[in-house]
Amino acid sequence: MNIAIAGTGLVGRVLALNLLKEGHTITLFDKDTKEGVTSAGFTAAGMLAPFAELETAESVIFDFGNRSLELWGDLIKEVGLFDGFKRRGTLITAHPQDMPELNHFIRTLKHKVEKAKDIKLLNSNEIEKLEPQLSNHRQAFYLKDEGHIDSQRFIAFSTTYLDSMPNITWKENTHIDKLEAGKVFYNGKEESYDWVFDARGLGAKEYFSDLRGVRGEVIWLESNDIDISRPTRLLHPRYKIYIAPRENGCEGIELDYCKDCKIAQTSGAKRYIVGASEIESEDMSDISVRSTLELLSAVFTVHPNFGEARVVNTETNCRPAFKDNLPRIENSDKITRINGLYRHGYLLAPAVVEKALNEGIRKVVA
Repeated sequence: MNIAIAGTGLVGRVLALNLLKEGHTITLFDKDTKEGVTSAGFTAAGMLAPFAELETAESVIFDFGNRSLELWGDLIKEVGLFDGFKRRGTLITAHPQDMPELNHFIRTLKHKVEKAKDIKLLNSNEIEKLEPQLSNHRQAFYLKDEGHIDSQRFIAFSTTYLDSMPNITWKENTHIDKLEAGKVFYNGKEESYDWVFDARGLGAKEYFSDLRGVRGEVIWLESNDIDISRPTRLLHPRYKIYIAPRENGCEGIELDYCKDCKIAQTSGAKRYIVGASEIESEDMSDISVRSTLELLSAVFTVHPNFGEARVVNTETNCRPAFKDNLPRIENSDKITRINGLYRHGYLLAPAVVEKALNEGIRKVVA
């Protein structure tokens, strides 16, 4: 089939990778450049945490998340990013005075899903075996089946891979006026396709009247004195932060378009993404003083060596969401719309795309 994909953020790229393997010819439309650095998928930390998100999410998020964990390995290899998917689990801890809240958090997970009963409480000696530099924490829960994606490198490697495919046409800096069944209207033009996919996120507001943006802010830190190998979360009454490691820095990301690499990585230093605020606003301006203070104060309490880390970048973006914060798939003749992945982009994208394809275009092809 001759297929159009409008929106080349995370969902659009996962769609393209799936459809390429099935032999289709694809035209990619994006309002920005093909490098994807303005997409929410580039800003994201790439957390694959179906258990950790279950406290405030529906069980469908848990189910999609576990399926995505199965699918990410092949997607990462497809674009040549063989070390971009880690499944080392997640540590969740809290300050001593906040341990009752952490225990309540875990009890909630165990009440919601049977698999959560295997979540183990670690003492400081057990924490030290997993993460030697976090043994200053007396207790932590270990969610052994979770993982994370090096999201920035995935966007970069997928750009290179998709751009090299002969049956991919990439139309950058293109404003979509509207999408209809089998038709794309852009820049005063109209083009026809066998199938159209709408993966524009917030760009699809002309169709989804109930779509909203949820602002998220992250801080990039670099340190020679911190060595944490797996995502770590800190629960706090007012905020929940995560620390996501970037062991390979920005290897494979070209400096001319990776805006987080304008400051070259120090030799031997490790980078971490710290986030994420969740603000009901579509404001895309720079990170606020309040968020900066809260995130940096919290990360300092995880380990005091973060006090000497360097802030090398901050990012803000808006995640598309509906009122129920659940993803939405709409399949009809010659058009599929996928939206509303909220803050669960990397956790949901492969599984949601799989479901959308199975219920739409694959039925037609079969």
